[in-house]
Amino acid sequence: MKDRYLSVDQVAEMLGTSVRFPRRLIAERRITFVKVGRHVRIPESAVEAFIADHTVQPVTNGTALLKAVA
Repeated sequence: MKDRYLSVDQVAEMLGTSVRFPRRLIAERRITFVKVGRHVRIPESAVEAFIADHTVQPVTNGTALLKAVA
């Protein structure tokens, strides 16, 4: 399957952030991107991988949360 290449605006909309956030990810080399002339495109799979890598799972055991804080 071919990967879609998204503009910075599309990535910002997908993440629910301002355009500044994906631009910062690009500047800090924290997400894969492709330069097409002057344009920057981000593979949709890279956005999905970024979301998966930064997803925090909830703590199900209440005592584990208390120990982590203490």
